[in-house]
Amino acid sequence: MTDVKKAKELRELIRGLERKIGLVDKNQVTCCGVTMAQCHALVEIGRAKQITLNELAELLGLDNSTMSRTVNNLVNDGLVIREVHPEDRRYVTIRLTEAGQKIFAGIESSMDLYYQKVLKEIPEGAREEVLNGLNLLLTAIGKVECCL
Repeated sequence: MTDVKKAKELRELIRGLERKIGLVDKNQVTCCGVTMAQCHALVEIGRAKQITLNELAELLGLDNSTMSRTVNNLVNDGLVIREVHPEDRRYVTIRLTEAGQKIFAGIESSMDLYYQKVLKEIPEGAREEVLNGLNLLLTAIGKVECCL
């Protein structure tokens, strides 16, 4: 198979993967009542315990204004607390409220269970190969600028 054909096959496989994962995310998000963007933000904030707005935006690959709107909605919903540094108003930290912690724990728990099931569907001898391949793929994607 030529490199051009392999690249097209890679593209189609990734498109299929994106669609399948998108369906998983949509199903997950509807059960906890937040948008996809809010779900991703809650997970990153929960994992970090406390994070700055800039760090969160960078982690999620979003600009600060988009991240700020998402965080504002989470604050309004009582899921996160935004704290402005008393000496530098540009330095804002974010952490989960108790309600945010519950949603975060639910998301983490259900996603862990889902991916454990997915992993069990991969033959045991190929699991490490799949994980290594995905790591290589993510690294390669991170090195190449998209054409869009």
